[in-house]
Amino acid sequence: MSLLETIISAQGGNLVKQLANSNGVDPESTLNVLARLVPNLTQQIKSNTQQPSGLESLLKAVQSGNHQQYLDNERDPFSNDARQDGNAILGHLLGSKDQSRKIAAEVASETGVGDSLIKQMLPQIANLVMGAMGSQTRSGGALSDVLGMLGGGKQQQATSLLTSFLDRDNDGSIIDDVMGMAARTLFR
Repeated sequence: MSLLETIISAQGGNLVKQLANSNGVDPESTLNVLARLVPNLTQQIKSNTQQPSGLESLLKAVQSGNHQQYLDNERDPFSNDARQDGNAILGHLLGSKDQSRKIAAEVASETGVGDSLIKQMLPQIANLVMGAMGSQTRSGGALSDVLGMLGGGKQQQATSLLTSFLDRDNDGSIIDDVMGMAARTLFR
């Protein structure tokens, strides 16, 4: 399951509805924003893992952080503490507020959702991405394999596996796939 699918299916699809409600956006627009931001953020994660000690830093954050709470608990993703966590994640991934603004403007032009709303959603979605990574690590998915490789001193293979895992969200036809899955989950 991709990170985006993990987020969309969290809480039986209710997490997307809560994200929409907390930001005053309809669920379909929220899905469009997610479908563009999650691959963008995973691309940033992938870029960071190419830096010296980037992969180890990411996996340490996934293992030691309690980001999965943002997928599991109804109120946690929208609290002030969550916003601070999300902004810290964005700071690490993007490096500057200018980069966040650029991404928000791009997604706004693609989705029709205002860039101020997307800026508001970015920290929440950053938390959800990290939560999805934590969830997949704990459930024995590809990230567990990456951790095992790192423990065995196989840095290059671990990086390769993580890269292929993150690329699943960016296969060129994600919008159609996600919207179909989301329609089944959210609009039953």
